[in-house]
Amino acid sequence: MQLVVARVGRAHGIKGEVTVEVRTDEPELRLGPGAVLLTDPASAGPLTIETGRVHSGRLLLRFAGVRDRNGAEALRNTLLIAEVDPDVMPEDPDEYYDHQLMDLDVVTTDGTEVGRITEISHLPSQDLFVVEREDGTEVLIPFVEEIVVEIDLEEQRAVIDPPPGLIDDRAEVVSTRDEENGSAAAGEDVTGAGS
Repeated sequence: MQLVVARVGRAHGIKGEVTVEVRTDEPELRLGPGAVLLTDPASAGPLTIETGRVHSGRLLLRFAGVRDRNGAEALRNTLLIAEVDPDVMPEDPDEYYDHQLMDLDVVTTDGTEVGRITEISHLPSQDLFVVEREDGTEVLIPFVEEIVVEIDLEEQRAVIDPPPGLIDDRAEVVSTRDEENGSAAAGEDVTGAGS
């Protein structure tokens, strides 16, 4: 199975190094010296990592045969792809590869069906499940342990405990002021996840 593990950024210096945008939780395993990576576009590779180092918080790589800035710049925006055994699991039992999560059924803790995971969005602050509902609409579910309470690969499902407003358009809102006045504010429209 093939996984995108990084995207090549700008050239760094004049000796063929490039910055990379890491897209794997295991860069030391996937992007270490000696690793041979496929590329997209395929014409740019395969590429063998010769050296790697961190500079100012960014990973810099040099590939075999790329010796100058022009060669490095020619690789800009190339996706780096690793060949991964689909049966191999990440070292941390609470981590999963994207391909393991794709197409899982999403249900709430009370068994209500929400939809199916169609995409994993990797944001700087957290990962999100893009879940397609039966009616074709999409809902975004933060992949955090407070919300995603169980991943069951055998049953092919993700169990979530969503806060009010995350998967539905309405949330119960009650203010003490309304209770004192004897009026109920339940059912008011609330915008935003977790409101």
